[in-house]
Amino acid sequence: MRSLALTGFILMITVQASAQSEVKIVKNGRIDHSIYDTLLKRYVDQEGFVAYRQLKAQDEARLQAYLDALGDVDPDQLRDRAERLAYWINAYNALTIKGILYFYPTKSIRDHVSVIGYNIWKDYRMQVNGTAYSLDDIEHDILRKMGDPRIHFAIVCASVSCPKLLNEAYTGNRLDDQLTRSTRDFFSDPKKFRIDRSAGSVHQSPIMDWYKDDFGKNKMERLAFIKPFLNDADDRAFLDSSGLKVKNLDYDWHLNDQSRQ
Repeated sequence: MRSLALTGFILMITVQASAQSEVKIVKNGRIDHSIYDTLLKRYVDQEGFVAYRQLKAQDEARLQAYLDALGDVDPDQLRDRAERLAYWINAYNALTIKGILYFYPTKSIRDHVSVIGYNIWKDYRMQVNGTAYSLDDIEHDILRKMGDPRIHFAIVCASVSCPKLLNEAYTGNRLDDQLTRSTRDFFSDPKKFRIDRSAGSVHQSPIMDWYKDDFGKNKMERLAFIKPFLNDADDRAFLDSSGLKVKNLDYDWHLNDQSRQ
C-alpha cells in the first residue's frame, strides 16, 4: 500500500501538469510543436542522448509550459490521424523527459519503477483535456491502438538501448517520413539489430519480443516487418531464409545522458 506521502506526491505531479497554460499551440486543427522542437534541437544530440543537466538548469519551465499547452488541447478535434499520432508521440517523449528531470540526477529510469510502490510509467501523469494520462496509458491505450507499429521506434524510455530520441518534434505533415527514418535508424544500429549469416541467426532488440504481436502473428511476419527498413539487399534476402534463429540482445537501461558518453 502506498504511503500518504507517496499518494500526495503522485497527486502533486498530476496537478502540476494540469495548470492552465498561457501558451496556445493549435491553429486550424494542427499543433505548433515549435517550443518542443527548439528544446530538442538544443539539448538532444544526433545519437539521441540528452543534456539533462543543462535542460534542467535552463529550460525545464519551458518544457513544462509545452506539456501544459498540450494538456489544453482536445486531441480528438485535431484535423487528422497523423496530427493526433504526432501529438501523442511528442506527449509521451516530453513527459518521459520531464519525469527524468524531476528525479535528476539519476542513473536509470528503472530506479523509479516499483511493483508495489511508485512506478514512473504508471504514476507520473499529465492532464489532457481534463483527464490524467500516465506513460503506460499513452503507450498501450492510445498509441499502440492506432495501429502503426513504427511508434515503437519513435517513443523513448530514456535509456541507451531504447530507440534514439529524434532531435526534432514529430509533426503531422512530416510524420510518415519521420517514423520511417526513426525505424530505419533503429535497425541500422548493430546494438539493436544484427545478422549472423554463419550461424543462421538474427539478433534483435527485446522490443521486438516485448511487443511481438504488434509486428506480426509469427516469426516470419515479424521478420517481414523489418525487411523494408534494412539498407542492404543481401540482409533483406537473408530474412527470407528458412530456419532462422531469432535471439534477443541485452538491453542497456542506463540513462541516455550526454554526461556519461
